[in-house]
Amino acid sequence: MADFSHLKPETLNDYYKNHLSDFHSWLQKPHAEDFTLYRDNVGRHLSIDETSLSNGELYTIVTNKAGHGRKGTLVAMVKGVKADYVIQKLQRLPVRARHEVESVTMDMSNSMYNIVSKCFPNAEQVIDRFHVQKLMYDALQELRIQYRWQAMSEENRMRDLCKEKGIGFKTQVLRNGDTMKQLLVRCRYLLVRKPDKWTDSQKARAEVLFEQLPDIKEFYYLALQLGYIYSTYNDKNVARPKLALWFNRVEIWHYPQFDTVIKTFMQHYERILNFFNDKRTNASAESFNCKLKTFRTEFRGVNDLKFYLFRVKQLYS
Repeated sequence: MADFSHLKPETLNDYYKNHLSDFHSWLQKPHAEDFTLYRDNVGRHLSIDETSLSNGELYTIVTNKAGHGRKGTLVAMVKGVKADYVIQKLQRLPVRARHEVESVTMDMSNSMYNIVSKCFPNAEQVIDRFHVQKLMYDALQELRIQYRWQAMSEENRMRDLCKEKGIGFKTQVLRNGDTMKQLLVRCRYLLVRKPDKWTDSQKARAEVLFEQLPDIKEFYYLALQLGYIYSTYNDKNVARPKLALWFNRVEIWHYPQFDTVIKTFMQHYERILNFFNDKRTNASAESFNCKLKTFRTEFRGVNDLKFYLFRVKQLYS
């Protein structure tokens, strides 16, 4: 057996590319940078997502959940996220296989909605739960930041007022030792953790925060309740009224920070509810994207995109 241990990684990689592999006879090589399709990997349950491969260039990636991130996972990689172009390429997959797809998990972009509707017309569209929950937590953080700016503005106003009157200014210290401004900076991480994961200092900080700003407390527990609904119920019809009541509790506050949450539920309600049929998420797609990024790092970047895509094909198609 030949000994390659003395060769530099670059030399070994070049030798594999040009002599050991079938890269140069790969049938999809001419159009690989634009799209690659693996028709035998179209399964009943798919995920669709986007990821960046090199220089910020986005690709739409379709994966088969049955592949579990190994051989047989990759269904298609299409350059870009423009729906018309991606649809044109994905429709090259066998019609029968596309029509037999039962579900596709996805994010909430209109582009993905159009792609799935056109290419997999019989599939149930499932909005990934983590995208929905992230919207709620993002809105909560936006509310926190708004209060922080208000606290900073009020502190500056009081400082200027004291200066005008020629008296010393002293910032109010709350009973946990924080000023209001500090409280609203330091509570950032406790608002994304469950109470049983709080440290002692976070428990004390949360108690003060919720006394000072009861609306933040309300939205924090609404965010937790959304996670509870997702985790607890396994039937779409049972989850529907629970989610509707939750939605009403958010809506009645009329806070602009939560407008995106409200609009998302109004626009995607049925697709959000579809999660409860089989509790499918886009976690497999996110995991696959992480594998691509790790492989890209091990590949020392993507200087030769076609060869990189060939190596991805070898691992996951």
